[in-house]
Amino acid sequence: MSELASAKSTNEDHIQSVPVFGYELIREVLLHDLLGNEAPEILYWAGKRIARMYPLETAGQIAEFFINAGWGNLSIANESKHEIEMELSSQLIADRCKKNNNCTFQLEAGFIAQQIEFQKEVICEAFEHPRKKTSKILITVKWDKKDLAE
Repeated sequence: MSELASAKSTNEDHIQSVPVFGYELIREVLLHDLLGNEAPEILYWAGKRIARMYPLETAGQIAEFFINAGWGNLSIANESKHEIEMELSSQLIADRCKKNNNCTFQLEAGFIAQQIEFQKEVICEAFEHPRKKTSKILITVKWDKKDLAE
């Protein structure tokens, strides 16, 4: 069993439920109302800040964090020398994408970018690519090995 799959099965028993309506009310209504048009950019940097508070050493730990945070199931779709593609999915994400064509996952993208930056020790940037047909989110993290993190 892969490290990411193991993280998913190990933590499913430790999750307490939160009403979806309350979570979505804060995530999709309140935050966007407070942050306005700059919400995606602010949430990206907020994700990076959260990652700095919770540094993780492996992709499996990142996947475990996502499950514990209620952000969805994270898996590696593809990895190359200068980028990694991760796929984010859950029923909540599928429902969010159906209800709001403009929903973003910049909080998650920023978090992943910072975690990969810790692990690779190079500056990383993440981009989200919603896959509306499959109701999954592809997050691509790119880096340049010459651009070392401090």
